[in-house]
Amino acid sequence: MRNKKIIIPLTIILLLLAALLSIIISGYTAINRAENQFAEKNYADAAESYQLAAQRFPWREDLWEKTGIAFASSSNFSQAIFYLEKLSAPSAEGLMWLSFSYQQLGNYPAAIQSIQQAIQINDLSNFYKILALLYRHEKDWPSERNALEDQLLRDSSDVYARYRLGLLLTVLEPEQALSDLMLASSLDPQFDPAVQTLRAALNLSATQPDASSQMVTIGRALGLVQEWDLSIVAFENAITLNAENAEAWAWLGEAKQQTDLDGRVELDQAAALDHTSVVVRALRGLYWNRQKKYPQMLAEYLLAARYEPENPAWQAELGNAYTLNGDLAIALTAYQHATELAPNDSTYWRLLAIFCNENGVYLENVGLPAAQKAVEFAPDDPLALDTLGWSYLSTGRYANAEKILLDVIERYPELFSAHIHLAMTYLAQGNHPAAFNELTYVRDADSGGASGLFAEQLLAKYFP
Repeated sequence: MRNKKIIIPLTIILLLLAALLSIIISGYTAINRAENQFAEKNYADAAESYQLAAQRFPWREDLWEKTGIAFASSSNFSQAIFYLEKLSAPSAEGLMWLSFSYQQLGNYPAAIQSIQQAIQINDLSNFYKILALLYRHEKDWPSERNALEDQLLRDSSDVYARYRLGLLLTVLEPEQALSDLMLASSLDPQFDPAVQTLRAALNLSATQPDASSQMVTIGRALGLVQEWDLSIVAFENAITLNAENAEAWAWLGEAKQQTDLDGRVELDQAAALDHTSVVVRALRGLYWNRQKKYPQMLAEYLLAARYEPENPAWQAELGNAYTLNGDLAIALTAYQHATELAPNDSTYWRLLAIFCNENGVYLENVGLPAAQKAVEFAPDDPLALDTLGWSYLSTGRYANAEKILLDVIERYPELFSAHIHLAMTYLAQGNHPAAFNELTYVRDADSGGASGLFAEQLLAKYFP
């Protein structure tokens, strides 16, 4: 039997061609619309338009990739991952957005893998920068170091990358850290204070008798520049080198608290190793203070003061501990004893004056004279001057308070406590508009900070 030819009527062919043409036209229309929406940063709508275009032209991977990128740009990271993961040959840009999407959803291993794939396509310095940040989150310090070195090989102009590399080297290769730190400081003065702190610590560590003590010195400096994650590494290295180093255990406990961990186990281990160490006692005192366990805090500082009776710092800490325990009479004695041990040190006179001002006690006969002494020994110290202004306010000498606080603010405009004390002076004088201006300045300039929050509370109280 001979095969019969199937003849499709011309009308059907025309209808099919018309349908196909309609699909093509709607696809290109969707592409144009998506590109305009994306350019206008209307990313959610752009994602839908790219998705429609990709459905019209399913063989075009670039449209699926743009769909994923648009979803990522609109913060729809799950959808972004869905589309970007199905690509057989994603571009470096698509992989970067895939990495970003995984990062936003907390999947850092997948984010690292994606950016590593992007680097295989195009080893841009920016990709290494992203990789370094991901490794930093994972606390994979050697890998972060390698990523930063690769970044700087491709772009040596990133000063922060240079500074960060120097920070890492302080715990990984201390003898190599200084060159990167100093270069960062020379390129950008904002890094100079931290670099000078670390430089002094690195030089001091070289004089320490053993490697464990050297790492404790470096760890403390990293804490001073608010790099507590890396200070933990330094203190852990110190303990690895000498498990009997009580100060390393105590500082590890402090560093863990600074990174929202407990630290109690390490502090207990420190006390077990050396119960007479004033460093151990001081750091344990800080721990109990944060826990609001003030009797335990007092006990730690009593021991520190017993082991170093001539150190005024422990007397000042005792004064604070007695105050928190509600024993103001003995607190006063402790603060006064600190000034006796260091009669020419402005700090302890200032702390004595602050104690009187905060608690409203002994203002005339102790607090004001102490504030005046503080300024006598440190006439240009803004904290001492602010305390004197506060003491004038506390003793009702409003004109004197206003004069000195205005002078302090003129010289140190970012000393927020002086603005608050001036506002309180204005309130005492009945000058509410001026007080309002001072408080709103602090609230806005220190938004989220301790002074800003306090100013906000005062505004709510006096200007409801």
